[in-house]
Amino acid sequence: MKSADFALLATLDALLQEGSVTGAAKRMGLSTPAMSHGLARVRERLEDPLLVRAGRGMVLTPRAAALKSRVHAAVQEARQVLEPDAPFAPADLRRVFSILATDYVLCVLGSVVDRLLQAEAPGVSLRFTPNTQEDPGALREGADLSIGIYAGLPPEMRTRTLLTDRFVVVVREGHPLARRKLTLEQFVQQPHIQIAPRGQPGGYLDDVLREKGCERRVARAVPYFLPALYLASQTDYLLTTSERVARELAPLLGLRLLEPPLALKPYALSLVWHPRFDADEGHRFLREIFIRAAREAAGDRHEGARTQLGSGPSRRGRAKRTSRK
Repeated sequence: MKSADFALLATLDALLQEGSVTGAAKRMGLSTPAMSHGLARVRERLEDPLLVRAGRGMVLTPRAAALKSRVHAAVQEARQVLEPDAPFAPADLRRVFSILATDYVLCVLGSVVDRLLQAEAPGVSLRFTPNTQEDPGALREGADLSIGIYAGLPPEMRTRTLLTDRFVVVVREGHPLARRKLTLEQFVQQPHIQIAPRGQPGGYLDDVLREKGCERRVARAVPYFLPALYLASQTDYLLTTSERVARELAPLLGLRLLEPPLALKPYALSLVWHPRFDADEGHRFLREIFIRAAREAAGDRHEGARTQLGSGPSRRGRAKRTSRK
């Protein structure tokens, strides 16, 4: 719609609502001659007199009466679109966000995120689904956020480091190795549990072992952190996992944390979103909630943390990284 068309529509709305040229002029802040000119233009455009003299006043023609509510609704909607949005208020937010993340994120950050949202935006709902290799496609198609470690992301994606973590070895309290300093020989001789959230065999630990000419036996591979930790608490398997989630659940499951017998680099979890949400105030608020939760629950940082999967040196992904948003 051209600006001249909207002006004409607003003139028509004022005339139909007021039922007089004088009243419409006052409503629009115009002079009576200017509004009379506007009425003439509308009459010409619609090929209808719209307002006709009836005694000392004017009445709407049948067509004008039929258009009255439609024109008013159209003008009101157009004005709402053109007017600035009301100030953003998290407490008024009613929205469902979809987030791709592992159960690690829920264990480490879930309760803090929940507390912050309950206090500031109780109308917000979160729907978590597991990470997959198709996370970038899901973000393009409508998912709001993903949290994880990625081998590479499309260049348009926005990322921000959320937290860092390091690896520890977890065993049950009564494990034969629970009170010892673990050696590399003992490490490779024991059967292992592997956490493979994306369902792929091998991983960073296996790459590092291979560089040293060693290989471990993965007896059980599971997609989630909680079942892996529980299985470790009930068996003699070794589990190499993230320190933050291990420390969170070790007291509940009767687990003991050991230092790995080889150097393993720490890693960083990234918050990832599609740029179409950059200016979305509700989305920006949710991103800030996760950032604040990570600062509270996992504020200490590990130097040299890897931002990508694989055994090579840490590299920045191709996605655009941001320190804000």
